[in-house]
Amino acid sequence: MTPYDHLRAADPVLARLLDEHGLPEPRPAHGDAYTALVRAIVGQQLSVTAARAIHTRLLDHFGGQAPTPEQILQADADEMRVAAGLSRAKVVFLRSLAEHVETGELDLEHLPSLGDDAIVEQLTAVKGVGVWTAHMYMIFELRRPDVLAVGDLGVRRAAERAYGLPDLPSADELTELAQGWRPHRSAACLLLWHSLANAPA
Repeated sequence: MTPYDHLRAADPVLARLLDEHGLPEPRPAHGDAYTALVRAIVGQQLSVTAARAIHTRLLDHFGGQAPTPEQILQADADEMRVAAGLSRAKVVFLRSLAEHVETGELDLEHLPSLGDDAIVEQLTAVKGVGVWTAHMYMIFELRRPDVLAVGDLGVRRAAERAYGLPDLPSADELTELAQGWRPHRSAACLLLWHSLANAPA
């Protein structure tokens, strides 16, 4: 049984979304953990289009290549900020990530061997990396099967629409709603995002 077979059997609302919207398109992992986290930090609180543009400018600033932690730390912070169109806060966050990787406080190679809660704890020790970023990393890069992105506005909005809720569900309400989705809550999040992308404007 696939994750979506499980969701179809477990929840009639998700079954309807599958009938109406089909399966979500698989999204390839970036392959490099550090690069994925840089991209996630750059994209925080931005539209997909804006995040992509700023990330591209950041790569251009480093000769078209993803910067290493050492390059981030050696770069002039103001030059990098202006060239890429980053906020001052995001430059601080990128430098914090680079410092944690360089010192070994964040061991990205060891991260996949940890449990979900331990991964969140490790990642959120980096300044500017919150639970939302950790969840995105776990879903899209580590392919963890049972992550519920309770803080994601898209997941909450899709759930509000699909279940006919009066308001956006809180984290606790979404967690309760998702009990039957276990152990495939990541797939449910992907389906909810997919339904929102395909919903009428």
